[in-house]
Amino acid sequence: MVNLPVIDMVRTGQNIARLRKQAGLSVRDLQDVFGFATPQAIYKWQQGVALPTIDNLVVLAAVLQVRLDDILVTDTAAQVQISA
Repeated sequence: MVNLPVIDMVRTGQNIARLRKQAGLSVRDLQDVFGFATPQAIYKWQQGVALPTIDNLVVLAAVLQVRLDDILVTDTAAQVQISA
């Protein structure tokens, strides 16, 4: 059995909200950066209902001036049997 990391969506969302506020950015500011028509995606990220796509995650890290690891919160809850 091997423990694999699992993204904690709720805690990652809380992290996105905290880092956004820490950077002095509003949800509207992020909406403009990503060119989204509505802020719904960002609210979903912050509520832990959805995660940013990989490309959006890279942009988010750059805008917030943090590493990807600083945004994502992982747990090592998943145990997987790897067969040889």
